[in-house]
Amino acid sequence: MPIVAMTSMASSNNINLVQCHYSQKGYIYTPKNSIFKASLLASGSRNAKILGQTFIVKANVGSFDKGVETVNGKKVNGVHLGDKSGIGSQEYSYHEPDDRGVLLGRFVEKRYVYRQTFAIRSYEIGPDKTATMETLMNLLQETALNHVTSAGLAGNGFGATHEMSLRKLIWVVTRIHVQVEKYSSWGDVVEIDTWVNAAGKNGMRRDYIIRDYVSQKIITRATSTWVIMNRETRRLSKIPDEVRNEVTPFYLDRDAIATENIDHEKIKKLTDETAVRIRPGIAPSWSDMDANQHINNVKYIGWILESVPLEILEKYNMGSITLEYRRECRQSDMLDSLTSVKKRLHEENNNNSTTSDRNTRCTTDKECTHLLRMQDDKSDIVRARTVWTLKH
Repeated sequence: MPIVAMTSMASSNNINLVQCHYSQKGYIYTPKNSIFKASLLASGSRNAKILGQTFIVKANVGSFDKGVETVNGKKVNGVHLGDKSGIGSQEYSYHEPDDRGVLLGRFVEKRYVYRQTFAIRSYEIGPDKTATMETLMNLLQETALNHVTSAGLAGNGFGATHEMSLRKLIWVVTRIHVQVEKYSSWGDVVEIDTWVNAAGKNGMRRDYIIRDYVSQKIITRATSTWVIMNRETRRLSKIPDEVRNEVTPFYLDRDAIATENIDHEKIKKLTDETAVRIRPGIAPSWSDMDANQHINNVKYIGWILESVPLEILEKYNMGSITLEYRRECRQSDMLDSLTSVKKRLHEENNNNSTTSDRNTRCTTDKECTHLLRMQDDKSDIVRARTVWTLKH
């Protein structure tokens, strides 16, 4: 994977220089007047296919308390260092081809599908060094929000259109189903496609697929249903015609997951008697709130996992998750997380085998049912179902 590094070095005459390096396919490129020799770097990344970007870095030359001032003409962190006597500046410019928009999302297929690429960061992985379900859900959400913005529809709400903002309306998710074939590792790059379609008379469906950037193999599929809520009354609303006219031109009649493969089964409500583990007293914090002033839907996943037995978390991968969002909770609410576990049997498809033979070749997965509820009145917040497969 290409690496861009900036190294600050001090010379004997008390001058602070900022050197910019760009490495690709095992080589480093440095300014011609570099004060040091570049050593050969072999990143060894499976994502060496990623294309480079253009960087123009302006470095202050002077005392040690000065550093990079601008990148591509923009002030670093909004700080302007100013000009002082005896301090100059120098620009280095590096140009590499960029024909796929690696860092920025773009429309494909006549603006019906929005595509964005992400690298899996070190803080987005779990103990097994692969991306977590929460990471995947955050990336899906980010792609969806950028889709709305890039389409020119974004108003002043979190993913709301212009007409929705005028009417104080926001989108809220009611159900989401995610199927994961493979979790990406730290440093891998994924490519996410998203598109929207109608869901009944007053809903919108948003689908996603995630590909491995190098192999282009689809590794995750997801589908979700959204409805409109009034931001102030917190009550659901019909989709106004003005809003429908905004979003309809972007509708694409395509399913990320075939209808017969989607988890449509009703999720049963857990009780103290049917749950095998209960984690009481979960307290939402201020950081769990999003720009629409409610708990971000991704936060619920972490709270659900609080009551999953440790053995499952350590030995199994979450192959799929289905979430039903039933009501909001506030920062002041206290929650309980409940989980039940059962075996999930799959027979190998071999018509020549006897029933007893097929049974001996059954693979055992785990299926968990989850509930997040209010601690005071026991009312449902989120019901969920997860399927877990043994790690290899």
